[in-house]
Amino acid sequence: MRAMTPPSTPFRAVIAILLCALAMASGFVRPAGAAQSPWAEEAQSAVRLVAAQESIGAAGTVRAGLEFRMKPHWKVYWRSPGDAGFPPDPKWDASDNAAVGPMEWPVPERFSVLGLETLGYEDAVIMPFTARIANPTKPATIAAHVRYLACNDICIPFDATVSMTIPPGDGRPSAHAHSIGRFASLVPRQGADAHMRVRALRLQATAKALYLIADANADVAFAQPDLFVEGPAGLGYGKPDVSLAADGRSATLRVGVSGFDGTAAAAAEKLAGTSFTLTLRDGRSAVEAAVTASVAPASGAPVGNGASILAILALAYLGGLILNLMPCVLPVLSIKLLSLVKHGGGERARVRAGFLASAAGVVSAFMVLAGGLIAFKGAGAAIGWGIQFQQGWFLAGMAVLVTLFACNMWGFFEFRLPGALADKAMAGHGVGGIAGHFLQGAFATLLATPCSAPFLGTAVGFALARGPAEIAAVFAFLGFGLATPYLAVAAFPALATRMPKPGPWMPRFKFVLGLALAATAIWLLSVIAGVAGWNAAAAIGGLLVLTAIWMGPVMHRMPELRRATPILLTVVSVLAVGAPYVGDLNGPPDPATPAAPTAGKIAWKPFDRAALDAVVAGGGTVLVDVTADWCITCQVNKTLVLERGRLADILGRGEVTAMRADWTRPDPDIAAYLASFGRYGIPFNAVYGPNAKDGIALPELLSESVVLDALVRASSTAVAARFR
Repeated sequence: MRAMTPPSTPFRAVIAILLCALAMASGFVRPAGAAQSPWAEEAQSAVRLVAAQESIGAAGTVRAGLEFRMKPHWKVYWRSPGDAGFPPDPKWDASDNAAVGPMEWPVPERFSVLGLETLGYEDAVIMPFTARIANPTKPATIAAHVRYLACNDICIPFDATVSMTIPPGDGRPSAHAHSIGRFASLVPRQGADAHMRVRALRLQATAKALYLIADANADVAFAQPDLFVEGPAGLGYGKPDVSLAADGRSATLRVGVSGFDGTAAAAAEKLAGTSFTLTLRDGRSAVEAAVTASVAPASGAPVGNGASILAILALAYLGGLILNLMPCVLPVLSIKLLSLVKHGGGERARVRAGFLASAAGVVSAFMVLAGGLIAFKGAGAAIGWGIQFQQGWFLAGMAVLVTLFACNMWGFFEFRLPGALADKAMAGHGVGGIAGHFLQGAFATLLATPCSAPFLGTAVGFALARGPAEIAAVFAFLGFGLATPYLAVAAFPALATRMPKPGPWMPRFKFVLGLALAATAIWLLSVIAGVAGWNAAAAIGGLLVLTAIWMGPVMHRMPELRRATPILLTVVSVLAVGAPYVGDLNGPPDPATPAAPTAGKIAWKPFDRAALDAVVAGGGTVLVDVTADWCITCQVNKTLVLERGRLADILGRGEVTAMRADWTRPDPDIAAYLASFGRYGIPFNAVYGPNAKDGIALPELLSESVVLDALVRASSTAVAARFR
């Protein structure tokens, strides 16, 4: 490296911009009380009773649950366990002054091992129920003798006795109310309350096999539907083959049936007219229905959807193209502008090669993202669009790179790649050379992809619900869409060559672009504060300031120290990337602790599906805003639409309950909530009300008219009149 003369603007102005990152704050977490029985513990599992209220209350009912906690990867079974196992079987005979209602079963997970299909719950579950109290003025004892089976590589039966006594009182909520409500929200809905439904069920016999074929549709696009079948004793039901229509709102699920006697055709005729209980699941949402089967014509061909992938790829391209116009690209505008103006008066061949290299960098970055998502999905992790911005190491690494880009813009240094890669990666006129243009495109892509765009959500939702081939194809077309402006300049180099030639104005222009990159670094520090805590953000901010000072004033005055620069940058990078994972005394809140309502004109409440359902059941209207500190489009929606004008007045007066789900940090419940709408990215907003109990999903870019229209459609007639 060699030091270069910085622009005439004083270094103090540059350093002042970076020092803004060091003003940080802190917060605290508080525990809560409890109402529960002691754990009945075994080596592999434990079970207890929990209550949603500390006392009985005037209504004479107690909302409670049977809670299981297992060691990692151990599970208990659903009411219909599948090919093996048996479900928990509680006996309530020892209860006193309490009549325990039927136990409710949250939607289960599917476990496929060596061809066996079982249904159950891994690690933890609460099975809710309601106890009716005969005399609310006296204590009530809820007691159960529970027989259950816990399985991992082996299965162990257990017997447990649990009991808790609830005193009379005002019925105030306990510390377990949220947990019980969360699992109650996972209990399959029935009838008109659900946003998806099974329209028909057919029996189909082939020469050797028998199938149940269910036709389902939904108000929003399916993400990854599954079907659990309960029918006559002795029959087994496999994992369904799923075929989605092009719009994603209709699905055909084909389930293999085993255990029947005689031929498949004879079994189909025998089962015709039989009622099957079907549980249709998509993400965290599920609907249960009793459906009578009819006989379909014999056929051995599965239902296909070959045309749908072409439509999805077209949507992916459009989504990537529109992403260029979204507020998410604000952090990289300086890079895109420089890539255009620095070619002013240049050779057409050089311009074409440079922009093709940038386009290749864009597409390559998308393929890297696709590879990471495929790996995470294969490992069973929650996945979604922009989830890299939830990782402290990624944010810290990007902050270091942005700072180096800013220092390069300010003329602090130039850097040459060694050997065959001797093209300039960062030069006096910015990032140049084939390798540099490629890196520029990749870098810009990683910064520009924290938010969603029209059509992008549909394409990403389709891809992430399927296999590696679909994910790779969709992300490739997203990359081509985002790279289209680069490809357009490569096709018509005059768009760049007719720009003014670089001259004396260039250093000033680059200085301004460097300030934009410095602002991006500060923005990344604010995101790090939300992900890893204020102390981590302050530490990384200090390292970035140190880097800028070293690359500028220090290297300018003492060029003999330039040989130490690679060591310094390595140390800074390691410390910055590691900082989010060092114990932070004032780190982020415990994810299990709900965030406090946001201060301001609108009293945003933390997202709680059980509380949401309660508001809607009472005739109220709810607006849900899924957001994150790193989602710039989310902040634009909030500033320009939700928190101004009529909407600010409506939400501020409490006419509509405003709930905010913060996805800045990984949260499997929020990821599952998004997946229930076929979405894997943000911004996401939905409106709920008596006429839209399953929610009306809103577009990525909001407008006042769109939100008001959804409020009118979702609300009761009396309330809707106030929104017109």
